[in-house]
Amino acid sequence: MNKSSKNFLFELLNTPSPSGMEKGIQLKWMKYVKKYADKVETDIAGNAIAIINTKAKFKILLAGHCDEIGFIINRIDDNGYLYFSNVGGISSKIAPGMQIEVLGYKKNIIGVVGANAEHHGGLKDKFNFEDLYIDCGAKSKKEMSKMVQIGDFAVYKVEPLDLLNERLSGRGLDDKTGSFIIAEVIRKLSTKKVEVGVYSASTTSEEIGLQGAYSAASGISPDIAIAIDVTFSTDYPGVNTSKYGEYDLDGGPVLAKGSPINRKVNELLEKAAKKLKIKLQYELTPDRTGTDADRMRYTGTGVPVALVSLPLRYMHSPVETVSYKDIDEEIDLLVEMIVGLTGKENLKPLE
Repeated sequence: MNKSSKNFLFELLNTPSPSGMEKGIQLKWMKYVKKYADKVETDIAGNAIAIINTKAKFKILLAGHCDEIGFIINRIDDNGYLYFSNVGGISSKIAPGMQIEVLGYKKNIIGVVGANAEHHGGLKDKFNFEDLYIDCGAKSKKEMSKMVQIGDFAVYKVEPLDLLNERLSGRGLDDKTGSFIIAEVIRKLSTKKVEVGVYSASTTSEEIGLQGAYSAASGISPDIAIAIDVTFSTDYPGVNTSKYGEYDLDGGPVLAKGSPINRKVNELLEKAAKKLKIKLQYELTPDRTGTDADRMRYTGTGVPVALVSLPLRYMHSPVETVSYKDIDEEIDLLVEMIVGLTGKENLKPLE
């Protein structure tokens, strides 16, 4: 990964984007891709869409969601402590002792999730978000209310880190890596001959119901739609691989197989992987994928979909971890597959 691309990835990771508050990250995404796309547009859902070959009849949609899990403030007590609930599937077990960035309506402020000292009994064995609070140092509700109000969002205050062996750890890799990948696909395609229309959509609100993807696919009416997301890596201690399968960092992009997935689209991806000598991994999605693909496939008269995922450790935690090698290979795979499209592909399963 070149330095410019890595700087862009880190910029995305450092920009808070809890579901429902994606404007900041989308503006940065559009600023980056406009140098390479023929057109950049937005829609009513807040999706940011970069397009190559705007007049092409055959269209492929790549969707990588930019929103991350986080918190929403639901109460300010008389002493200025903030109480909160979750936005998306985030665990309360991780929160105690963590630093928090509160995205206040007046200003962003830093706080900590208080953790009762062991000397005073420690945390209860079972607790939920309603048992926790954020301490920003305020002395009163009046003081805190000058900066934060009910309904403001918050995220973990975590900086992305490079680990050994080209591994990246941080908050929100699910799925800012996907939003990054589809931007890089546009960048690389901008110097190649492409016969089809390419629509890279940095989608919103995936973590709370796949909302942005539905609007994007409905507006674009693609002939192919591919969700670019993350999946559960199982190559770390404590994971039951007999139950959850074997998915490794550095093992290559993961293709989904199951009833929602169009086999002909997968064959196009496999052909590209074989040409590039990229190793693929496979996961089963018998009835649903849990990603943007589920909403995109039901738009219009139906859309043939595929899902390409990045193996990721520690899903929905502040220390999600991925491999740069897998990111680069996924970008190359998508570019090769798209360059190979003629616009005359027949994706009907029975023909």
